Amino acid sequence: MTEKASIRVFIADDHAIVREGLKQILAEQRDIVVAGEAETGLDAVKLFRKSRCNVLLLDISLPDRNGIEVLKQIKSEQPDLAVLMLSMHREDQYAIRSLKAGAAGYLTKQSAPKELVNAIRQVASGQRYVSAQLAQVLAAQLGENHEAPVHEVLSDREYQTLTLIASGKTVSEIARELSLSVKTVSEYRSRLLAKMKLKTSAELTHYAIRNQLID
Repeated sequence: MTEKASIRVFIADDHAIVREGLKQILAEQRDIVVAGEAETGLDAVKLFRKSRCNVLLLDISLPDRNGIEVLKQIKSEQPDLAVLMLSMHREDQYAIRSLKAGAAGYLTKQSAPKELVNAIRQVASGQRYVSAQLAQVLAAQLGENHEAPVHEVLSDREYQTLTLIASGKTVSEIARELSLSVKTVSEYRSRLLAKMKLKTSAELTHYAIRNQLID
């Protein structure tokens, strides 16, 4: 019976169906137990502190805060914690940002049913987890000797604003989705336009499409 508590997992995802699906996958494993869950970034930070878990499954798209911001806060409190980021976005959109922010691995929700258990065991043992596809992307980047793309200088929130604008959302819609004021989102937009030396949302959209930042 002692084997059951060897890996304690906390799930932070705003979709109850996703959380239940993940719990069903993990329920079949003798060495993994789900010992806590949350549906918002704020709850994830508060409840995780009490959970005594050693692996955190953290969704990037939480309703109140960006998952990477939550990751940075939790890692500042518990530097040795293994955080496995979950996302509906392609790996090349958020994986590298997540790893740079301190995540131990990145998993798309589409690949979770097949890779979740192995990924959890790997990060729980102190290793990093990346898919074979992402490993190729990282290896290619190491071999390249050119300047980083312009969008890599953006903050996580600026990058998120860029992808939402490029997806066709208005400033008001983005403000509602991110639980921010319209003024704050407008400031992010102005800042990222200045950093990228662009003038309009249309130019942002063209850039995002050209660099495959949106699906």
